[in-house]
Amino acid sequence: MKQSIFFIVLLFSISINSQNKTIAPGEKLVFTASYNISGLLTDIAKVTMETSEVKTSKSTLMRLKCSAATFSSFDGFFKVRDLYESYVSPKTLTPYLYKRDIDEGGYYKFMQYTYSPKSKTVKSLKRKKNSKGEFWEEKNTLNIGGSTKDIVATLYNIRNLDIDKASPGDTQKFTVLFDNEETTISLKYIGKESISTKLGRKECYKLAVSVNKSIKGSNALKDSNSNLLWLTADANKIPVLAKFKIPVGNGELKIASASGLKH
Repeated sequence: MKQSIFFIVLLFSISINSQNKTIAPGEKLVFTASYNISGLLTDIAKVTMETSEVKTSKSTLMRLKCSAATFSSFDGFFKVRDLYESYVSPKTLTPYLYKRDIDEGGYYKFMQYTYSPKSKTVKSLKRKKNSKGEFWEEKNTLNIGGSTKDIVATLYNIRNLDIDKASPGDTQKFTVLFDNEETTISLKYIGKESISTKLGRKECYKLAVSVNKSIKGSNALKDSNSNLLWLTADANKIPVLAKFKIPVGNGELKIASASGLKH
């Protein structure tokens, strides 16, 4: 489970370059993650997505933070403490710095990307821990496409898409940088559907998500018919439900609360 369900959860929000019309600092979305264990869908973790304003000596950025932690009752089986964050332009959500710090069942990895948008390069830092508990580092400079972003920088941009103008069956592809590799994600619009949520009954945009085979060692989300996302069909486009299927099982992500919304 090194390619954990929490990475997969993040894949349910993929983006393109656009003006940010939807996301503001101070937003907080809390989800409950469930996984199929012995035929029963069991709540195993809390996933939190939140935004905040960060001022530097040169500019003001927005921090996009995504964290996941298994509930204490599940820690003994497979303890997860994951943090993904990206520092982006508040106007365009263009990333400048990305950090990923994961601890999953004793497997630890830290990744950092420092972007140079003009040269279309990224300075990458990877830090891992060996079987003796010793840390080692690997540094690289990567060439990326002009629209390539990390998983968190792309996380919120889907909510800026004009989904209301899409027709059922419309598909778009995006490129995400993950573990120093560019990966293609496909997003297909299925149509509108009303569902019951913790926020009440919501009319939603229903989308299907799939990933190509380039993610190293992973068969995650290949079947788009089994990997679905529901966004509220309003100005906020809140992700309220996701269903995913992977080789080792299936699960769901459900909204628990939402605050600080822009609209």
